[in-house]
Amino acid sequence: MEPLGVVVVTPPWNFPLSIPAGGVLAALAAGNAVVLKPAPEAVLVGWHLANCLWDAGIPREILQFLPCPDDEIGRGLVTDSRVGGVILTGSAETARLFLGWRPDLPLFAETSGKNAIIITALADRDQAIRDLVRSAFGHNGQKCSAASLAICEAEVYDDADFRRQLRDGAQSLAVGTAWEPTSRITPLTQAPGAALRRALTVLDEGEEWLLEPRPATDNPQLWSPGIKLGVRAGSFFHRTECFGPVLGLMRAENLDHAIELANAQPFGLTSGIQTLDDREIARWVDRIEAGNLYVNRPITGAIVGRQPFGGWKASSVGPGAKAGGPNYVLQLARWRQVARPAVDQEPLSESLATVLDRCLAGLTDADARSLLEASAASYARAWREHFSREHDPSAIRGELNAFRYRPCRHVIARGMTARPEAAVALCQIILAAHVAGTRLTVSLSPESEPWVGLAECAGVELVVEAEAGFVDRLAHPLYREHGWIERLRAWEPISTAARAAANGTGVTVIDAPVLANGRLELRWYLREQTVSRVLHRYGSVTEPDA
Repeated sequence: MEPLGVVVVTPPWNFPLSIPAGGVLAALAAGNAVVLKPAPEAVLVGWHLANCLWDAGIPREILQFLPCPDDEIGRGLVTDSRVGGVILTGSAETARLFLGWRPDLPLFAETSGKNAIIITALADRDQAIRDLVRSAFGHNGQKCSAASLAICEAEVYDDADFRRQLRDGAQSLAVGTAWEPTSRITPLTQAPGAALRRALTVLDEGEEWLLEPRPATDNPQLWSPGIKLGVRAGSFFHRTECFGPVLGLMRAENLDHAIELANAQPFGLTSGIQTLDDREIARWVDRIEAGNLYVNRPITGAIVGRQPFGGWKASSVGPGAKAGGPNYVLQLARWRQVARPAVDQEPLSESLATVLDRCLAGLTDADARSLLEASAASYARAWREHFSREHDPSAIRGELNAFRYRPCRHVIARGMTARPEAAVALCQIILAAHVAGTRLTVSLSPESEPWVGLAECAGVELVVEAEAGFVDRLAHPLYREHGWIERLRAWEPISTAARAAANGTGVTVIDAPVLANGRLELRWYLREQTVSRVLHRYGSVTEPDA
């Protein structure tokens, strides 16, 4: 293991202690030096954090505190060639800005969210309203995990009593100064930006106010809660993060339609469902596209150790390991294979054995064949013992907090097979993708040796293309719109043009050495997801149906 070197931690202002502490400590644990650049709105909290760590024995040369404005000075910090990685919690626009400045930047970013709670006809509506109001208006909606949309099944949306109770619940929140302990809605940290101002003041076609937000007469940063009805699919409010105290309601014909609406946007951070029907829960958990899922509870307030936090799609930029999860520290170092993993006696599955045989057919070197066989065994073992299982280390009675892995929808691998070690790396990628259940496109440069058998591997598409064609493939606008390719796994150096094209369409570049160790290599073909479910009602603990 080799540390990245110097890691810059750029946290947000809304969690000024926990988020920077998590990033700093993870980077230090991986052996890196750290530069903490606090948010300009939270410099003092960052300073106290740095002093606590210095007092605890972290050398000042290893942890440096650097408050600076978000201008050319901040840009100089991020783009400095001596920086080995950046941990960012902020907007998707900021992440794209960083990568535009420096396309080869190792960026680990938790970004924007446009989060929805689905409320079905089989929900406890009183509970749903309570959890929705808390999720939408807690912290004035200034949390990336906040509920911005309530997608209601038709029976719920059309229920006049539901609307009245929801309106009353939001309207009852005390609005006032942060110095008043009874205030539930307090001033925003800054005047509303363009997106939030539009959300607070403009109704698009078909929309109307269930509860119209109003600014305080003496403070332009203090707004009362707002609730919109009639938000339409594809509209501004449906697909735009606004980051403030405004909620939109959408009408869905049924649960499948509601899931379609929730998924029809670029983000995938948090999502929730309110229903007492286990069949609906199972269908939603299987199909929703978000990193943190919540069943019959608020969708904010993830607790490290219970619900590792991080999103999918445009809500995550980089490898996608969740904060507080088992892979977060691992991604902050570069791992190299120094010893071959042991081959156990557990037989490979028939399909994996078939793929391995086709890969071995193209290799003549005995050491390469032995390495590939050890890789296949390690991948199968890692899948069997870790990646295929749901993990709930907190084991809290009355809750289920399952951490699990889901296959990436599509990974593209790029390189050549002219060198023996490159051919082995390609075969390892094919084996790892097969074990993870991930569709794989292999893009070979024209200089590669022909390898007909690879195209016959299940789930593998083989193309031979020059660099210009590969860049055009990565830059295709449908990748950005639909996320068809999630990651680029490279076993050869990637050009700046290819990196820029991948960054522009949200494709994460993974250029770490290809490893025979399955616990480390399989991470790149899988997405992490946490499912948090309340298992008690009014003091009675229940267990979900198997």
